[in-house]
Amino acid sequence: QVQLVESGGGLVQAGGSLRLSCAASGRTFSSYAMGWFRQAPGKEREFVAAISRTGGGTYYADSVKGRFTISRDNARNTVYLQMNSLKPEDTAVYYCAAKITVYSIRPNDYDTWGQGTQVTVSS
Repeated sequence: QVQLVESGGGLVQAGGSLRLSCAASGRTFSSYAMGWFRQAPGKEREFVAAISRTGGGTYYADSVKGRFTISRDNARNTVYLQMNSLKPEDTAVYYCAAKITVYSIRPNDYDTWGQGTQVTVSS
């Protein structure tokens, strides 16, 4: 089983960019599909983006499509979330998650979670 550590969060003005990273331990990273989720105060955790084990398949929530890009580097055991044109409504704690085999948009399908990284977008 992998362990996940997110980084790259911070405070940014609306219209700005951030890149989140999620580093995984273990030698089986390429066996896992990866997802990014976020949770704002008082709201449920929601799907943001997911990527297949090889990186050949990606899927995005409508709210971030065209602004966010998920990618992975299996040689570095890392998945990324490039976030451009950020909006105040993107403010949340962002989590990466790992799931054996195919990706999913449902949080309950994921086996392992990172601790989260805060993203705050000011207007």
